[in-house]
Amino acid sequence: MIARPGRCVVMGILNVTPDSFSDGGAHDTVGAAVAHGRGMVAAGADYVDVGGESTRPGAARVDAAEECRRVLPVVAELSRLGIAVSIDTTRSQVAAAALAAGAVMVNDVSGGLADPAMARVVADAGVPWVLVHWRGHSSDMYAAAGYDDVVADVRRELCRRVDGALVAGVSPDRLVLDPGLGFAKQPEHDLALLAGLADIGDLGFPLLVGASRKRFLNAVLETADGRARTPLERDSATLATTVLAARAGAWGVRVHDVAGSADAVRVVAAVGR
Repeated sequence: MIARPGRCVVMGILNVTPDSFSDGGAHDTVGAAVAHGRGMVAAGADYVDVGGESTRPGAARVDAAEECRRVLPVVAELSRLGIAVSIDTTRSQVAAAALAAGAVMVNDVSGGLADPAMARVVADAGVPWVLVHWRGHSSDMYAAAGYDDVVADVRRELCRRVDGALVAGVSPDRLVLDPGLGFAKQPEHDLALLAGLADIGDLGFPLLVGASRKRFLNAVLETADGRARTPLERDSATLATTVLAARAGAWGVRVHDVAGSADAVRVVAAVGR
């Protein structure tokens, strides 16, 4: 079973990329990335999610060799230090290499759709697999942002991803679902999904919520003069989504600012007790 420490888990985001929307280039050397990962754990992160390919809207893809070059030394060193590392990738080749280097979870924003071989890698390794709701790569994902009822549609499509994983031999107690906030969704879809998290959690699988610093938050944060908040200016709004997720019974939240969310989930847990 996937560990539940009596509160919502906090997963810290570690982008080892030059072009991620929030902090691209800030941790693109091994030393800087490892230091940031250690800092997130000290601040309360249960997992560090290492990614080597940006999934921001419009991002261009890198090849698997470059993705491995970016992430594997960081995964290996953080794992050596005893840190629980998740690998954020849609490629089975990268996932397999990261698991061999010490990663203990695969976070696949494509839910297994981008690489059919991913399910076999995860099944053979016996590690948890985060299945994210997804309708296409970053370059053109907004073209698929049409829903009749976004909560019902996301539930149904996640169920298909679960079925595919089970057929491939992945154990059901290794699956985590993520509604994919920001992926092929407009702001009104993301807000509706936050309101409907309990409905997705009712599917019976642990739920991971990744709202951190995402652009949909500007739909409610835009200033009177129309200025959009920068990613760093969205951290307080992200805390609100952390509380919403924890109150809805989510297994975990994936965030940039670990300290604030770590405090928030502990308060929610204390109130619940």
